[in-house]
Amino acid sequence: MNLDYIKPDNWSIIEEGFNADNVKSSESIFSIGNGAMGQRANFEEKYTGPTFQGSYIAGVYYPDKTRVGWWKNGYPEYFAKVLNAPNWIGINIQINEEQLDLNTCISVSNFRRELNMKEGWLSRSFTATLQNKVKVKVKTTRFLSLDLDEVGAINYQVTPLNGDALIQFQPYLDAGITNEDTNWDDQFWDTLQVTSENEQAFIEAKTMKTSFHTCTFMESLIFINNQKQELKPEVDKQSNAIAFTYKVPVKSGETASIHKFAGYTVDRNHDRNQLVSAAKKALDTALQLGFDALLENQKEAWSKIWEMSDITIDGDVKAQQGIRFNIFQLNQTYLGKDSTLNIGPKGFTGEKYGGSTYWDTEAYCIPFYMATKDQKVARSLLEYRYNHLEKAIENAQKLGFKNGAALYPMVTMNGEECHNEWEITFEEIHRNGAIAFAIFNYYRYTGDYSYIPEMGLEVLIGIARFWQQRATFSADKNKYVILGVTGPNEYENNINNNWYTNYLAKWCINYALENIEKVNEGHHDDYLRIAGKTKISHEELDHWKKVADNMYFPYSEKHQVYLQQDGFLDKELITVADLPKEDRPINQKWSWDRILRSPYIKQADTLQGFYFFEDQFSTQELKRHFDFYEPFTVHESSLSPCVHSIQAAKLNQMEQAYTFYLRTSRLDLDDYNKEVEEGLHITSMAGTWMSIVEGFGGMRVKNDMLHFEPRIPKEWQAYSFKVNFRDQILKVNVSQTETTFELEGHNDLDIVVNEKTVTVSSNNSVKV
Repeated sequence: MNLDYIKPDNWSIIEEGFNADNVKSSESIFSIGNGAMGQRANFEEKYTGPTFQGSYIAGVYYPDKTRVGWWKNGYPEYFAKVLNAPNWIGINIQINEEQLDLNTCISVSNFRRELNMKEGWLSRSFTATLQNKVKVKVKTTRFLSLDLDEVGAINYQVTPLNGDALIQFQPYLDAGITNEDTNWDDQFWDTLQVTSENEQAFIEAKTMKTSFHTCTFMESLIFINNQKQELKPEVDKQSNAIAFTYKVPVKSGETASIHKFAGYTVDRNHDRNQLVSAAKKALDTALQLGFDALLENQKEAWSKIWEMSDITIDGDVKAQQGIRFNIFQLNQTYLGKDSTLNIGPKGFTGEKYGGSTYWDTEAYCIPFYMATKDQKVARSLLEYRYNHLEKAIENAQKLGFKNGAALYPMVTMNGEECHNEWEITFEEIHRNGAIAFAIFNYYRYTGDYSYIPEMGLEVLIGIARFWQQRATFSADKNKYVILGVTGPNEYENNINNNWYTNYLAKWCINYALENIEKVNEGHHDDYLRIAGKTKISHEELDHWKKVADNMYFPYSEKHQVYLQQDGFLDKELITVADLPKEDRPINQKWSWDRILRSPYIKQADTLQGFYFFEDQFSTQELKRHFDFYEPFTVHESSLSPCVHSIQAAKLNQMEQAYTFYLRTSRLDLDDYNKEVEEGLHITSMAGTWMSIVEGFGGMRVKNDMLHFEPRIPKEWQAYSFKVNFRDQILKVNVSQTETTFELEGHNDLDIVVNEKTVTVSSNNSVKV
């Protein structure tokens, strides 16, 4: 695949020229979504070349039975999968009875695909000569409405260029869909009913096992040169599909078009017996507005999102395109309207990772949503974890933990662990700490303490109990150790005393103890309720403290650094710079055995701890650890470059910071990991936002105040971003010579810039 085929542009993702080798990658890159549903950028017309069909509905999943050769106690019963949903985008096109298929056309020219991020639509245009020598010009525009989030719309236009033609449009719905990643080739969908009424079609289906009921629906209008045609379609109804056929005679140079309105209604939002009537209502609203008005509303809705979340970069188009692509995809995936939803690592762009929730949400996504939305959106993400606390306690019980200890899942849809790799399910327990850190981070940023007495303290108690029980007292070291873990660096399995995991455990226990005291003093009724429910005792809390105070951390006196884990220095310490290029990426070129014995780090591990707990270490300590670990890091996780970019900027190593920024922002656009056809890296995209705001902008929250240490890469003339800090919107504009702060709010705001306090007045700007 040509990695550099995406054209640089400030506001759009553009592909020019048809190359079949790029189709699956483009299907990922040009994906669209609206928080309630999403789809890969599959062609509407039939395509017989290699393609990865994908349409997804938020919150609809299937428990695919775990497939392993050797079953272990405590193993998750299933791996949850976001389901490939019934396909509604399909429109078969025949011209003079010849199928339009870009894989079989004699020639395809002027091919152009554009994802317009500013306005939220996807378009494609091309000229094709079919096997029957008919030459046509085609233009399609498609979007998923943000306002009517059950509805998507397509405008598909065909113009014959070398003679009159009979054009046949066949819009269809297809529920005979499977997942590429099925473990057992199960049938995931049960089609209940296929019906049509006038020119509307409906397929009611339910998922096997989980019994989510859905209705997929469509209605279409036909136009010649923008004049609506009154045509009655032929109806072809099958057991799990339905198609309408419209035949339209068109003169050479005239344009025939179909406007297709379609989407899903789901029993997560409606009574399952009312799904068809809800679908009719959605269709009526969409048709009353019509394609053009719906599209105008879409542009307006996106303009409001960009008003707050845009980051501008002057003088570097690739960097600008990268950050906007990341912000756009985050907003397509999750808008915070529904607290039962969360953010899957692939969003609506593919099936890998099952579309489930990982620790990525707490570690990377919450900061983005806190600063670019109302704080209620971030609070919803925290409430999601509180609602799953009982399941987290059950997950811990399955592994032998007692007394309300909670282990949050590595991967989940409903709170149950559903990851089917043992070294991650049982060992990658650091994810538990990310949940507690998010609670701390939310309070630090928003100043809203109410979440902790209402919900968060119970979560912190469950997590602290887990860490206290997971630690083992080592008589040899006279310390508490944590054995048999996998840290964020998944190129090390089943190791002892991962520094990041041990440090998190100590911090989580101390943070829980601090908040038990605080809630007791300031919210005594909540304290009594929680103490009664969790049955915490002074004796138990004393034991927690003993574990936290005596936690063991591996350290090298020689290198003056904490060791990633016991025995790290026993490895042959050859840096990545000395690794042959043809061996990269090692996860695709090397055996797992070789990877585990190597010193190579998949992603920030020890440095992830320095990122979370920066205030607890000096800049000199950060530099020593960064300079020691970064040379061994292969960055084969999407979550790695952003942390390194932030830390390189903090250390004023701007060349490295810029290189890492480009890598995180263009990870998918330039397909660094050679896997973009499987879907985009949605959760790491929030890390790209952090690279600019926390990295180059140097933004931190300390003592209830925003602090900034602005820096700028030499490649940029200027950059700007906005943050919503406690209901005051601060715009930061950094150039090569100065930084300007502007405030939209009612009260003055004191901020700290390069360690000096500056007051920004309401609706005024201050230059530093």
